[in-house]
Amino acid sequence: MKLVLFSDLHLDAPFAWLGADRAAARARRQALRDTLRDVANLARAERADALLCGGDLYEQARFSQDTRAFLEQSFADLDPLPVYLAPGNHDWYGPESLYRQARWSRNVHVFREDRLAPVTLAAGLTLWGLAHRAPAFTTNPLTNFRVDRAGVHLALFHGSLRSWGAQQDGGHEPHAPFDEPEIARAGLHHAFLGHYHRPNDGATFTYPGNPDFLAFGDGPDRAAVVVTIRHDGTIHRERRRVGRTAIHDLTLDVSGCASEQDARDRVQALLVGKVGVARVTLVGAPGDGVGLRPDGLRTVPHGLDGLQIRLGDLRPPYDFESIATERTVRGQFVRDVHAAPLAPDERRRVLVTGLRALDGRDDLDPL
Repeated sequence: MKLVLFSDLHLDAPFAWLGADRAAARARRQALRDTLRDVANLARAERADALLCGGDLYEQARFSQDTRAFLEQSFADLDPLPVYLAPGNHDWYGPESLYRQARWSRNVHVFREDRLAPVTLAAGLTLWGLAHRAPAFTTNPLTNFRVDRAGVHLALFHGSLRSWGAQQDGGHEPHAPFDEPEIARAGLHHAFLGHYHRPNDGATFTYPGNPDFLAFGDGPDRAAVVVTIRHDGTIHRERRRVGRTAIHDLTLDVSGCASEQDARDRVQALLVGKVGVARVTLVGAPGDGVGLRPDGLRTVPHGLDGLQIRLGDLRPPYDFESIATERTVRGQFVRDVHAAPLAPDERRRVLVTGLRALDGRDDLDPL
């Protein structure tokens, strides 16, 4: 049997990193719809036996009725190909959920219970799925669970693999946390999972990752997974690119810029010919007194769908080490600050503010 798996599409995501650029955010949301079309076309091209979504298909807090209609039509167009949906923490199954409001075609199956429930994919092949019934679902779905029939058993749910999740969750409470050995102990041959945006292929689990770009830091590999299930329950996986977004994570040295206009010119030159989305991190030592405003620099002409500007390792045009050797008031000031128990960023700000004051300036607020 052949399955196509995806998760974490996040239709109607806000794309807050784009700030006030509403047109760019709309373009990114449209790109996510295009990606779902790519996933559906992949399922058709592969002659898949079913399409699986591991949750966070859309944003419950922001979805529109147009999104509901789009999903209804997208999955109806696949009929009779079965579509199995396991709601996650962003698209949780509740009274106001899109899953409840939609008029699904006969080929769509939405898991509705917060415990693993079975559906038969084929003779001797069972898919167990569950839904998040609230934004926070902290119960381990594999605790006290055991398959109750013979054959090959697969799971589909939105959850946190503990051994990998600590670095992915960023200190947040894990959703449906579990340990990898629990998959086999439950009698499951493999678990298809959503929640983490970085792909991860284990011996008994698959995280496909999000299929198109959402935010910088998610990693470069965006795909859906074509899965072939063998008679003994082992699988073969192939990742297929479906997202169309080109991603550029760039660093720009603004050393020597005499004004913000100089920095704008450098940003514009860096972006010539680039499409998709880009993040530009500014580093270096701009000229003394130059103010660099990310919101202002983001307005440079470009051909991108989205642009983020952020301040990186920006250094003031003072050579602290050299000044520290001077037998002057400036030199003593720098030596005293270096000897003080300050964090690096605080030390830099104190040094710049003090040196500007000693130079008789009134622009005392450093970058």
